[in-house]
Amino acid sequence: MRRRDFIGTSVGAAVSLIGAVGCQPEEKLSACGNRTYHRSKAETPDKTKQCVTDNDKLAGLGLKGLRDQYRYDLFDDFLPFMEKYVIDHELGGFMCNTDRDGTNLSTKKNSWYIGRGIWVYSFLYDQLVPKKQYLKVASKAVRFILQNPPSGNNFWPVEYTRQGKPMPTNNKEIYGDLFIANGLAKYGCAVGDDKYWYMAKDILSKCVRIYDRPDYAPDAPKVYIDYDPTNILLRGGQASSLPGTRTLGASMVLLRLCTQMLNHKKDSDIEAMAHRCVDAVLKHHYNPDYDLLNEVLNHDMSRPNNEYKELVYTGHVIEMMWMMIDEACRLKDKKLFDKTAQLLRRHLEIAWDDVYGGLFRCLKNVDENTWILDKALWVQEEAIIGLLYIIEHTGEQWAKDWFSKIFTYVHDKFPLKKHGYSLWDHWPDRKATFVKHYSRIENFHHPRHLMLSLLCIERMIQRRGKVSGIFT
Repeated sequence: MRRRDFIGTSVGAAVSLIGAVGCQPEEKLSACGNRTYHRSKAETPDKTKQCVTDNDKLAGLGLKGLRDQYRYDLFDDFLPFMEKYVIDHELGGFMCNTDRDGTNLSTKKNSWYIGRGIWVYSFLYDQLVPKKQYLKVASKAVRFILQNPPSGNNFWPVEYTRQGKPMPTNNKEIYGDLFIANGLAKYGCAVGDDKYWYMAKDILSKCVRIYDRPDYAPDAPKVYIDYDPTNILLRGGQASSLPGTRTLGASMVLLRLCTQMLNHKKDSDIEAMAHRCVDAVLKHHYNPDYDLLNEVLNHDMSRPNNEYKELVYTGHVIEMMWMMIDEACRLKDKKLFDKTAQLLRRHLEIAWDDVYGGLFRCLKNVDENTWILDKALWVQEEAIIGLLYIIEHTGEQWAKDWFSKIFTYVHDKFPLKKHGYSLWDHWPDRKATFVKHYSRIENFHHPRHLMLSLLCIERMIQRRGKVSGIFT
């Protein structure tokens, strides 16, 4: 594996960051974790968009100052808390039912969080700092989840005891298995063993088969109507069932897995699945009546004639858009990149709370303008990833303005240091009101945002603040 080190000093620790994203030794990889494309001498870039900063600043910070902030948030805040309170160093996996002060409220382990944690620590080892302690965390979690893999078309259990005994839960959706596949694929990349990539492909194929059944997960869309962020098993009350449902969230998780797997190894089946996901977003979930993406569709991709008809889950759209940008970089598809960036901007504009700041995650009914009013941290962080990618590749002023707006809001409202705790608030109310106790630690969106953003900023520093020129 060819790695390029970015050397620098974090707040409280010296860290070495690996610059290229991916596993292929024969190719240099680019900003979104894909191939670097070189501009020919004959091509002339737009001089007005050559710099990723305004007067050498982004959100009021120089690129090196921004990098130092992200290093602190990752290496001095997030990782030490996980090391001390959440990681099960003895048996493997993650005990995410942990309060803000580190008190373990339950030793149960959720398969979603295990798969996600495997990805985080594999990526951390493979792309940022190759410390054995990070790979050890991922390895123990892999051994934990592979103790009793499901057979046939069955899913992994939702929850386990600390020792690894499956707990009785009724898992009917593809998400948990896809998170496990994502973790295994990245773990295989980290350890240089493709058998885990093929395990991931088998899981992906199984999930697609199940997702394509006309009776798939009829209660799946209920979560978008009513949702308790502390309990992913809770579904939405009396909302309608919709057998064979097609959701933007499913296409999102499928696409992200496909793109990452394709960055490592070419595969026609996975390529076709990635194309299918992009096609579903732009041709079916996209609603031209109001230039937004609907979350829920019928099995035949038509719009449902019930409470889901006008549902726009802005959080998923914002998250999906940076993944589409990533895919556009992989394909070197400028048209897809521009369309995706435009849709991200549109959804940021309608999801922003002009009264208290921050992004709302769910527009329950477009025509009635009915919103869920909490402020999930992950929505803000997914927006930051997408904006940084757009800034890195194009230097668009609107993206720099939005990044400054959201970055400033997030750092004002979410870090818990001012309240005497580590980490950031996970899911506060509309005003981002601090609550002393919380029942879960977020082990995926937050560190993913920190790692991807940090790598993006490092690349911009390496280019001395110039845009990537990937499409020029």
